[in-house]
Amino acid sequence: FRFGPVSNSVWNLQAQSQTHVHSLKGLVVMFKLEKTEGALLGVVLALLTAGIFGPFVAQPGHLHGFVDQRSWWEIACAMDVLSNLPFALLGLMGLVCLFSHRRRIPLAQRGLVTLFFIGLAVTAVASSWYHSQADDAGLAIDRLGMVVAFAGLLGLAAADRISARAGVALGLAVLVLGPLSVAVWFASGNVLAWAALQFGGMALVLWLIVIYAVAKIFEQADEAVYALSSQLVAGHSIKHVVASFAALPVIAAILDLGKNRAESASPFQTGSANRAASRADRITTAKRSEA
Repeated sequence: FRFGPVSNSVWNLQAQSQTHVHSLKGLVVMFKLEKTEGALLGVVLALLTAGIFGPFVAQPGHLHGFVDQRSWWEIACAMDVLSNLPFALLGLMGLVCLFSHRRRIPLAQRGLVTLFFIGLAVTAVASSWYHSQADDAGLAIDRLGMVVAFAGLLGLAAADRISARAGVALGLAVLVLGPLSVAVWFASGNVLAWAALQFGGMALVLWLIVIYAVAKIFEQADEAVYALSSQLVAGHSIKHVVASFAALPVIAAILDLGKNRAESASPFQTGSANRAASRADRITTAKRSEA
């Protein structure tokens, strides 16, 4: 008779199955969406649905018709080109500040901030390329540069207000959906998907709405500002400078780390770190109850 070994084998199989069940339950708890994460997912899906199934929205025909056509130092449309310099300067300044305080910022937020500042530099190059010879192909390059900055900034907002994983997921989603929306517009002329990404994403960041609204006002008043300033500067050039101010709150938050080294939490940690801690507590509690 060999009841002993058989019984031991059955016991081992039962123990292994229970271990797998506990591991699966732990994974379910870990990947369970918080209410705020679910709400963010719902907003993203709603914007995606609107971009795909919404009505055809044509791009304004006069979009490339900027009023300031002056050339300086053989640079065509010089003011609209050179006014992109603040994007590059603030992007570089942000990367320098980030490098100085990188150990004080959590990994997910650090990556998103890096993506944002690199996106500003890319935007400076892409927008300068577009304004030197404005056409649809150049505008596609301009918008692709903006996608990088959008991904970093919107992901950072979600990481700070919701959770680190929500921020990373949103940043990756923008990096994928942004170029797709540009491709759809370039191929069909339908700008709805890009508008859903651009304006829907802005709703996540209140201060960005204000900055973006002011920038849009100057963009729409391109000719009026040019006339009022006695042809000194056009509204679109001012729009570039105003839009670059979106980097200032992020840089200020990084610089604030150097002034508060004695404090245990950074401006990027307080919300997401507490939520991560509570999620870890729930996982631990679930495992203990199962044991």
